[in-house]
Amino acid sequence: MSEALRKLLKEGNAPQHNTAITPHVGILTLHFQLYGCEDLKAKRKVFTPLRAVWGKEPDLAVAETADAEALDCATWTIAALGTSSQQITQRLDQVEKAIQEKVDAAILDIHREIL
Repeated sequence: MSEALRKLLKEGNAPQHNTAITPHVGILTLHFQLYGCEDLKAKRKVFTPLRAVWGKEPDLAVAETADAEALDCATWTIAALGTSSQQITQRLDQVEKAIQEKVDAAILDIHREIL
């Protein structure tokens, strides 16, 4: 169980009947264009910060979700868990900005969804 979910459960521990804790989930999908990657090892090296930095955050899940074998493009998805859609939107804004600064690949398309 993630720390974010534990926190949500702890915050909702007041003795109330029929109280449901419904965490909000945000999904950020980024489509990247890559140049000069000669093999998959070089491609994975470009995206090392995604896993190294944001993959260890307790409220985020990070995965390459498409184009795994392609050398010229990549699709990565970041899922965020939070207590409100506003909190998730702010968190995904923060992550998106940091990715643009740390990942050496052009972002072609960004798709967001709040569940």
